[in-house]
Amino acid sequence: MGLVDRGRMPAPLTKLFNIGRSYSMWVYQWGLACCAIEMGAAFGSPRYDVMRLGVIPLPASPRQADLVVVSGTVTDKMAPAVKRLYEQMPEPKYVISMGSCANCGGPYWDSYSVTKGVDQIIPVDVYVPGCPPRPEALLEGIVLLQQRIKNEDMGAKWRHEEYTSLQKSAALREPQEPIVVGGGPIE
Repeated sequence: MGLVDRGRMPAPLTKLFNIGRSYSMWVYQWGLACCAIEMGAAFGSPRYDVMRLGVIPLPASPRQADLVVVSGTVTDKMAPAVKRLYEQMPEPKYVISMGSCANCGGPYWDSYSVTKGVDQIIPVDVYVPGCPPRPEALLEGIVLLQQRIKNEDMGAKWRHEEYTSLQKSAALREPQEPIVVGGGPIE
């Protein structure tokens, strides 16, 4: 993958890799509260069948995962474990924040022990709002993330470049906004 690191991937090959990456995501499930029940329904129930979307919800460890779904209340005591989990994942890695508690603290936002959203700890790619959100909302978030991955610049993602840096094509790209299921960008 030396071509990817140097940013010299031919466009058709980049597109092919992106399609392959978007339809073969290994998901690590980080269920912390009641939203984990809905996440379990989305990933384990034959009714929703995420494997038809190319999402495999069974990695043994974070070192095998491409995507982590954080669902439920993230407390200040749990925050270091969530950060460690994210740091153990290989690049490129993605995060879905599921539920009001994971997004912004939910009904416990004014508690001394609740983190005001998982985005205070790790970067979030997709927000799935709701208390608790339906399994269909999580599936929509996964589909929206797959669409973003298909159009991604792999070299910039793997080199940890900011999306506002000047790319090889001499075009300035806009920073990528997080995706909000059922809404627009986060303000």
